[in-house]
Amino acid sequence: MTEREWLARLEWFGIKLGLDTIGELTAALGHPERAYPVVHVAGTNGKGSVVAMIERALRASNLRTGRYTSPHLVHLEERFAVDGRPVEPAELDRALAVVHGVADARASAHPELPEPTYFEVTTAAAFEIFRSRHVDVAVVEVGLGGRFDATNVVLPMLSVITSIDFDHEAHLGTTLAAIAAEKAGIIKPFVPVVAGSLAGEALEIVEQTAGRVQAPLHQAARECAVQSRATGDGRREARFETPRSSYGPVTLSLRGAHQVDNAGVAVVALEYLAAAGIPLDRGAIVTGLADAHWPGRLQRVTIGERAVIVDGAHNPSGARALADYLRETHESGLPIVFGVMADKAIDPMIEALAPFARPLVVTAPPGRRATPAADLAARAARAMPPERVIAEPDVDRALEIAWGHGREIVVAGSLYLAGDVLARLASLDR
Repeated sequence: MTEREWLARLEWFGIKLGLDTIGELTAALGHPERAYPVVHVAGTNGKGSVVAMIERALRASNLRTGRYTSPHLVHLEERFAVDGRPVEPAELDRALAVVHGVADARASAHPELPEPTYFEVTTAAAFEIFRSRHVDVAVVEVGLGGRFDATNVVLPMLSVITSIDFDHEAHLGTTLAAIAAEKAGIIKPFVPVVAGSLAGEALEIVEQTAGRVQAPLHQAARECAVQSRATGDGRREARFETPRSSYGPVTLSLRGAHQVDNAGVAVVALEYLAAAGIPLDRGAIVTGLADAHWPGRLQRVTIGERAVIVDGAHNPSGARALADYLRETHESGLPIVFGVMADKAIDPMIEALAPFARPLVVTAPPGRRATPAADLAARAARAMPPERVIAEPDVDRALEIAWGHGREIVVAGSLYLAGDVLARLASLDR
């Protein structure tokens, strides 16, 4: 069995939250996660964008960076980036082999223990890769929640919580307070935490958790004043003012008004890292905002005379952010290809996008958790005129149907669908 086959087999066992197994794996590996400073980033939305901005700024300061994110869009190697580039397949295979070895030794010594999950193995492999590549700083994105996420085995120099909203309720709880408690679980004693635009009970939970463990809390909205304006194509030019410095005006590389808030979080986080001794200057921070790259998030791809806006909006707040972008840039609407996983809050996502769908072509993302297109169409027909809903399970045909209604279309609803479509578009562009 190859390392990839072993990993694929583990994926069938699904999600199992908890820190015992990952703790045992990292201990057996000699704690690679302790070999470099770590910035740990959680949040319902925005965490990937903030990771991208922070990592790009660190790299602009000639630091060797590690970046661990999930899920991948097209290739597994995307999850493991060193100096902004995904690792080579052979390097990942070597790291997986090391983790496989300690997992087998653990199973031999304690056959009663559960096997590690897919995510626990990839997390351990990321830590091993970053140690072997001698990174100066690793920026690590939480996979799901925070408290019992495998990445939470780290002891970071800085924790970041970008946003808190409803998502993954089956694992994190059905109230905002419960979800906030899971996200706040990444807060460590005496380790500073930067928070995005939190409000109400979510903010209260984060404040209480930080206070209980004496973790200094920095609220980006209070510490970073922002002025911004639209520049076209969904981008924003923004100026950021903090007690330490000012940044901009800078045109954010990532599209969408919501990226202004994400950039503010990144600025406050980077300023803390600089104050803590990481060599970062103002120019590097500006570069992080102006040159961050994060595929599958309002990413525009052109194929000849056709264009696709690919956005992995996979929860209600993500769908609302996409709707805001369309309201600003395509007020009359666009054809939207929409596919979503069955464990998501589907109806609020449809409600957010329905006013801009001309039409809504529903399809099925890859994977056994996908909502069947027929079921999705029935739900969509309750939120918008049924004649504007088209069900097409085959993704290629769904794209063609959407292009039949306009040369520019949107693909949204799932990161798995976003990755699948990006791979298809890459083959068309050859």
